[in-house]
Amino acid sequence: MPLNPQVKGLLDAMAAAEAPPMTELPPEAAREMYRAMASIEARVDVEGVEDRSVSGPHGDVPVRIYTPAEAADAGRGVLLWIHGGGWVIGDIDTADPTARLLAQGSGCVVVSVDYRLSPEHRAPVALDDCWAVLGWVVDHAGELGVDPTRIAVGGDSAGGNLSALLAIRARDAGGPAICFQLLVYPVTDLTRSHASYEENAEGYMLTRDVMGWFIDHHLGDGIDPKDPRVSPFHVDSLEGLPKALVITAEYDPLRDEGEAYAARLGDAGVEVEAVRYDGQIHGFFAMATMVDDGRAAVDRAAAALRGELA
Repeated sequence: MPLNPQVKGLLDAMAAAEAPPMTELPPEAAREMYRAMASIEARVDVEGVEDRSVSGPHGDVPVRIYTPAEAADAGRGVLLWIHGGGWVIGDIDTADPTARLLAQGSGCVVVSVDYRLSPEHRAPVALDDCWAVLGWVVDHAGELGVDPTRIAVGGDSAGGNLSALLAIRARDAGGPAICFQLLVYPVTDLTRSHASYEENAEGYMLTRDVMGWFIDHHLGDGIDPKDPRVSPFHVDSLEGLPKALVITAEYDPLRDEGEAYAARLGDAGVEVEAVRYDGQIHGFFAMATMVDDGRAAVDRAAAALRGELA
């Protein structure tokens, strides 16, 4: 399918701006550029938004809690939302528009995690931060007004990677019980060996080289990209994992690894729905007020969450 016209217009505008490639920037400059891009996205109102701090093994972890009106006085399900950005860029502010839409659309409480970033804090620190927040949500379920037996994890890109790894860790540890995974164009295989890396190497916002830059910052020299502690696709068994919705985009280097992970989940007996948005690029899910398919994908995710958690 041809590139979506709305996305093509955004890519043309970015090209005209002549911003330097992310691979030529230090991480902090890349973060500032990403914050500026994310600030364009509109934000919907929700009943309650509160910033808190959670104690973790590497220090305090900031979180932002979104409570929709219909969940304010009842024990509802809760989504732990983990932002994307290649483990190097992004934060709870750049994730704020998406988290608001998911809370509003699902009727569930959303807890957005501001995990530590690489290369200052390489793998597995980000996952440790998310694990600490997951435990905190269970321990504070009454205070949050949520049902600790109805917990979902979700994220986009690197956040999808951390969500998948979190579900695996919870399974292997015997809990907390996670009932649903929302994996939006997730990084599942850090080897960068799938065909979509070549098909979509350039020209669609996320490039093959930028993913290499992200992975190098995240892993350093100490971890093999095929290590199942960072690449969920290479975990020996995916049996017993929670139900999943996996969203991918046609013109995305990560397309094939997301779809391959969904296939492995299905082969392991996990109930999974895999949805590819043709004509779309990596990042479209976070462009819900600018790209119609982005809003459609967020609405689909919110409906799935409502069905599982509300």
